[in-house]
Amino acid sequence: MEDLFSTHDALAVAKLVRHRQIGARELLYTTLVRLREANGRLNAITDFYEGDLLDRSVAAAGDGPFHGIPFVVKQLMADCAGTPTTVGSRFFAKQPVAVNDSAAVARMRRAGLVIVGRSNTSEFGLAPTTEPAFGGATVNPWRVDLSPGGSSGGSAAIVAARALPMAHATDGGGSIRIPASLCGLFGLKPSRGRISLAPIGETLAGAGAQLCVSISVRDSAALLDALTGGEPGDPYGAPEARGSFLDATKRAPGRLRVAFLRKPVGWESMEPALVAAVERTAKRLEALGHHVEEAAPEYDAAAAGKAFGTVMCANTFTNIQLRANGRVPGPGDLEPVTQLYAEQGGRISAHDYIRAVQVFHRTGRQLGAFFEGFDILLSPTIARTSLPLGTVRMDESLEKYEEGLAPMVAFTSVCNAAGVPAMSVPLEWTEDDLPIGMHFVARYGAEATLLSLAAQLEQAHPWRNRRPRR
Repeated sequence: MEDLFSTHDALAVAKLVRHRQIGARELLYTTLVRLREANGRLNAITDFYEGDLLDRSVAAAGDGPFHGIPFVVKQLMADCAGTPTTVGSRFFAKQPVAVNDSAAVARMRRAGLVIVGRSNTSEFGLAPTTEPAFGGATVNPWRVDLSPGGSSGGSAAIVAARALPMAHATDGGGSIRIPASLCGLFGLKPSRGRISLAPIGETLAGAGAQLCVSISVRDSAALLDALTGGEPGDPYGAPEARGSFLDATKRAPGRLRVAFLRKPVGWESMEPALVAAVERTAKRLEALGHHVEEAAPEYDAAAAGKAFGTVMCANTFTNIQLRANGRVPGPGDLEPVTQLYAEQGGRISAHDYIRAVQVFHRTGRQLGAFFEGFDILLSPTIARTSLPLGTVRMDESLEKYEEGLAPMVAFTSVCNAAGVPAMSVPLEWTEDDLPIGMHFVARYGAEATLLSLAAQLEQAHPWRNRRPRR
């Protein structure tokens, strides 16, 4: 059973548990041993549940589609009763434990997941890598001198190592899709409002979303089914889906109109290896019967990037104040870039913030117009082939930090600004056998289209058996 998740996804293992071919307790304890062993190499999990906390987690797991499957929840945007949510920060490491689960976590438990720990993240999820000063860097199981990406890098690393079949992830500018790309996993960012963020109303002016990274398309689809839906008072609500998302993975997507990009919008060029990867993927799509052509949406990438900076800084400042409950961060309590973001955020006027949100909305309308003519927009997930540890640092100037940030979010962050769904699919590989995620974007509310296409690609070009060597 040691290598069970190398050959089975979460739904398959849950079926074995349900049919009593594997004992739930045996699965739990075997997985915990494997998680601790993998974590010793990767530094992906910050906290393991033990004793009464673990017993309560087992007792809280419902009889849903993932009954008995161990699971970790990222230290960001989700509260688990009985544990603090550190947001990857030394300053918040001694936060009072959460009294209640957030809405999505409660739904995870009802779906049968047994939460066994919390996964590592960059401080406040600001960096597209997972190298927080508090807790230390998570490494990529494909190659330990590389980052797994971020900010959901802890979850992605542990799943890429096949210690779990899926893990919780969040996405405010690419933080599900970036680590999915760098770790050879499937990662879907849902539409704005698809999954409630309760008890909070929104994060990053509606840019934030959550789901998971997984080894199979159907696991992500089934978890999306389990987490979908609003809570009373939610500020956003995605269009109601027709049928289940899991069912969408079982049907052909039909002939889709696909546009592809050879470079990020607003850029002059892109790395030749990535251009070649997009072109190969375009040919694969044509071979599956889809209409494919080169085309780009028209939006102001520079304005969208500036708006994202405004929203990110203002939210950093406000969230620190709210979470601190009157405490003031002292020297060294926050990482330098976080401190600089907060200082900038404190100087942003209401006028500037509203203008930034209006840019988000205008960009959403421009992408909406583009998807009147196309069903899918294809590109690489990130504008580089790998991410060596230390490339994007939180202890340097904002200018230097943002220089490293730019290629990581060149394709992803616009989807958060516009609220549209997008996914990273592990279809391509570098010459030295590192994964390259391909990025697919659809119109608002069209997760079913993405999942149907992803399942078709998964069947035509399987990736699950292509994994890091231990």
